Amino acid sequence: MGKVREMTSLLEPFDIEVLSVKEFDSAPEVEEDGETFFENSRKKAVEISRALGLPALADDSGLVVDALDGRPGVHSARFSGENATDLSNNLKLLEEMKNVPEEKRKARFMCVMVAADPSGRIISAKGSCEGVITEEMRGEGGFGYDPLFHVPEFGCTMAQLSRDEKNSISHRGRAISRIMEELPSFLKEVE
Repeated sequence: MGKVREMTSLLEPFDIEVLSVKEFDSAPEVEEDGETFFENSRKKAVEISRALGLPALADDSGLVVDALDGRPGVHSARFSGENATDLSNNLKLLEEMKNVPEEKRKARFMCVMVAADPSGRIISAKGSCEGVITEEMRGEGGFGYDPLFHVPEFGCTMAQLSRDEKNSISHRGRAISRIMEELPSFLKEVE
């Protein structure tokens, strides 16, 4: 639900009603089996749009950690296993990073957003946010890896930022800003 709240907040200025796929009984469960953020977000947007007969906006996002050769990456939500929680994923990340020196703790949140129409036509955009993995969780806000993701320009973790501060720099916020440059004309062409 954190992602839906964040997308709703980010799209508020554009007067677009955001509905979660969970609000549609006929929406298929889309397996995220792609090897890239683009493959997963494209698959979700196209399959949901075709099934519902409506335009769909989907994203795939995650944490890319340099010291872990890009992991957790597309497996960010399931980093600690099939029944992963934010806490279990954060604890696994802390464990895997425990002997990594500060100068090698660079990471980024990545997001690829895809809008699709029922014909399968798409547009896409990317966004990223650079940071450093902390040695302990800090902050109560946000979700996912936010308590471990230090944002140097603010001097705190994503979980310590206000919603507006986070939206102004987040990977998802940047992807939405970029896709919104094309989305109005894309939507006008939807049959």
